[in-house]
Amino acid sequence: MRHAIQASKYACCLIALVCLGALWARAQDQGPMAAPPKFEVNRIPSVPHPGPPPIPMEQIIQRFAANEDMMKKAFEGYDFTQSIRVEELGDPGGKFSVSGQMYTKPTGGRFFRITSQPVSNMKVLHVSMEDVRAIIAFPEFALTSDEVGGYNFLYAGQDKLDELNTYVFQVKPKQLSRSRRLFEGAIWVEDHDFAIVKTYGKFVGEMTGSGEPLPFTMFETYRENFQEKYWLPTYTNSDDYVDGPEDTQLHVRLVIHSTDFKVTPPPGAAATVPANGAATEAAAPPAKP
Repeated sequence: MRHAIQASKYACCLIALVCLGALWARAQDQGPMAAPPKFEVNRIPSVPHPGPPPIPMEQIIQRFAANEDMMKKAFEGYDFTQSIRVEELGDPGGKFSVSGQMYTKPTGGRFFRITSQPVSNMKVLHVSMEDVRAIIAFPEFALTSDEVGGYNFLYAGQDKLDELNTYVFQVKPKQLSRSRRLFEGAIWVEDHDFAIVKTYGKFVGEMTGSGEPLPFTMFETYRENFQEKYWLPTYTNSDDYVDGPEDTQLHVRLVIHSTDFKVTPPPGAAATVPANGAATEAAAPPAKP
């Protein structure tokens, strides 16, 4: 038995040597083996680290908050036309559109009156008048002096918007609210007059669900300069996807455009409302989100 075990071990060793010899000969035929690739892990920071802004962050916040105080007051003093458009960007595509006027009654209070009946040739998404009312109630975001204390700010660097040089800040509420939604996203602050000229983000609260009309959750808002001192929000868009035919994803877009700004008539004067305005009228939401 001992001789049989030794013979078996000898046979195994011999087979192993033959296999190694074959592998060595094959390697010689193919040339030297290439070194294994060197893998490097590139870590992307979860938060930006651009270094401090050129001037103290607290000073920038204080100055744009003061501008927001003036902007909010000026914005509430205007009547304007607002158009709402929802688009299906796939093939063949479709569009829903409606427009109306945001105005202040002589007795006070902001209202929206539809001045042209909705028109739609959409194929997949259905937009109802309830959706329109929800879009009208879209919060007008203003980071006033009363609001900035409820937010955390993180400097994210500088960016150029057309001819404007801006400071970019990430913005997040310190605490969510049950009574209203707060903004979470980013703001662009012009570096000369320290006014907010663009925002991008969503509105959050303690209530479940996004609370947004249709599928849209992230909103990009551009502001326009008035009287060379007020930057008023005039253009908002949002992109998202809905289920399309044959298990496809359909790209949809919401556009809210405000134009024809006019100073609200003083109390006692007749409200500037077109005589052919449609009967649909809804109270505008408070300025705060």
